[in-house]
Amino acid sequence: MGKLWGGRFSKSTDKLVEDFHSSISFDKRLYYFDITGSIAHARMLGDTGIIPKQDADLIIKGLKEIITEIENGQVEFDVSAEDIHMNVEVLLTKKIGQVGKKLHTGRSRNDQVALDAKMYLKTEIEILAEMFKELLNTVLDLSSGHLDTVMPGYTHLQRAQPVTFAHHLMAYFQMFSRDLDRLRDCGKRVNILPLGAGALAGTTFPINREQVSEELGFSSITLNSMDSVSDRDYVIEFISCASMAMMHLSRFCEEIIFWSSQEVRFIELDDAYSTGSSIMPQKKNPDVAELIRGKTGRVYGNLMTMLTVMKGIPLAYNKDMQEDKESLFDSIDTLKKCLIVFTPMIATMKINRANMLNAAKGGFTNATDLADYLVKKGLPFRDAHEVSGKLVAYCISISSDLDSIPLEKYKEFSDLIEDDIYEAISVYTCVEKRNVIGGPAPDQVRYSILKGKEYLANN
Repeated sequence: MGKLWGGRFSKSTDKLVEDFHSSISFDKRLYYFDITGSIAHARMLGDTGIIPKQDADLIIKGLKEIITEIENGQVEFDVSAEDIHMNVEVLLTKKIGQVGKKLHTGRSRNDQVALDAKMYLKTEIEILAEMFKELLNTVLDLSSGHLDTVMPGYTHLQRAQPVTFAHHLMAYFQMFSRDLDRLRDCGKRVNILPLGAGALAGTTFPINREQVSEELGFSSITLNSMDSVSDRDYVIEFISCASMAMMHLSRFCEEIIFWSSQEVRFIELDDAYSTGSSIMPQKKNPDVAELIRGKTGRVYGNLMTMLTVMKGIPLAYNKDMQEDKESLFDSIDTLKKCLIVFTPMIATMKINRANMLNAAKGGFTNATDLADYLVKKGLPFRDAHEVSGKLVAYCISISSDLDSIPLEKYKEFSDLIEDDIYEAISVYTCVEKRNVIGGPAPDQVRYSILKGKEYLANN
């Protein structure tokens, strides 16, 4: 088949170059957006009189038939036609004859591919936004059932202070809500029509970019033709958003792996989201969480790929930019696959409240509250900190805990300590007294959940 751009050439493209050059193996997923964009372009060409109206109508009819044929599996794409754009044009010309060759009037593949990518990404951002909303609702539901489930909070992976499982979960609600916000914000920059930029310098034809923008649902139109075809900021920005979302999923998965270990046993994953061992019959492995943790690096790699591809490209379009598709597609696919399994995985896990509570009571997580107790009795904080530290050291020496020390022994360390100390350092008191906005007290977490529901209602 002769190339649609082959007029200047006297030799055929080498088969190895043809295979290397072609992108149809991966950009064929853009077919719907390519054809939908071409329909809008053809309609505009007819409405402006750039081509006869009857030709535009015939082109539109042919393009609609090609969509149906592709969706019915009746089309086999041709590697020699290079990409989805040329494949569609070849199919159209075969279907309706010479009129099909008028479709490309007033545009280039450079602005066409940018249009297709943006239309595709707009759609995928909305799909991902709905997936994040489902995840956020799942986190809210889980949190609502564990307002009084006390567990240890950690720093340096060492038990630090008591919190509730709901409070811990709502930390991830904040992370995932920021991911949703970033996706929405990225969508604003995706939603700008590039078609009409041509190869880099626009066109001499009196095209109506506003008409195409309105038909395709874009919010505005690009204002520089060179930037329109050489911009891949929106791809990099999206993959950056995806990388941060994967990082949050990975952090949560790391906690799930830790919580489900036999050493901790805070949770048990549902059998449907666990796997076994081919040699050790007793094993129940958190493979889903581990895979998500691993796939995070894959998305990071896509981000670095795009930053590296774009860093040395002069204006305007260069073939290097064809590399954007596989990085973009893989990032979208990976994030979606992870969300699909992560949300039901956490929705079905069993929570071991007793183990969480016992862990919160160990490790001297109430030592800070002992110091605060002494401060409230009039001791300067640094002195109170020292007394509390000495009491912890004493407990360690006798294999005890702060709750078990007799009052007489407490008084040897400070005569400010009274019998109200035991209530003051109860893990429940430790949680309930931290009743500041953003704190772990049940009332504050309940308020956080309420604000979370309001957030989702508005998104």
